Amino acid sequence: MRLTKHTDYALRVLLYTAAFPERLVSTEEISNTYGISNNHLIKVVNNLGKLGLLEVRRGRQGGVRLARAPEDIGIGEVVRMTEPDFHMVECFDGPTNTCPIVRVCGLIKPLAAAKEAFLASLDGYTLADAISGQRQPKLRRTLLQLTGSDG
Repeated sequence: MRLTKHTDYALRVLLYTAAFPERLVSTEEISNTYGISNNHLIKVVNNLGKLGLLEVRRGRQGGVRLARAPEDIGIGEVVRMTEPDFHMVECFDGPTNTCPIVRVCGLIKPLAAAKEAFLASLDGYTLADAISGQRQPKLRRTLLQLTGSDG
């Protein structure tokens, strides 16, 4: 299963903001750190704001921060909210399906089960799990090294 870039970037933004809970971070800072187009990242950030995952402050003194505690942000929830669909194969999208063997295909059930297992696995983790223990300080140091900043 492959996630869209939008979901990948959304998860990265959430990790970044979780690493620096004490301050607002700019989209430019996140964009530069990850090497992602700022225009694209702004779309991701705006979506995360609409979804209630980020607090977005506009303007010169603006930036973003988590709108909820990391332990209240499920990874499975984020993936479900940011992915447009989970059509692993054509037949998962009924209206556009043109597969002539869909009624007798033995692959639909195992692929659907695999998708559900994937999401169920992600449901077992929160953003807090992704930064728990020594991960947060290591993540902070790595991100700061990438930005060339000292904090």
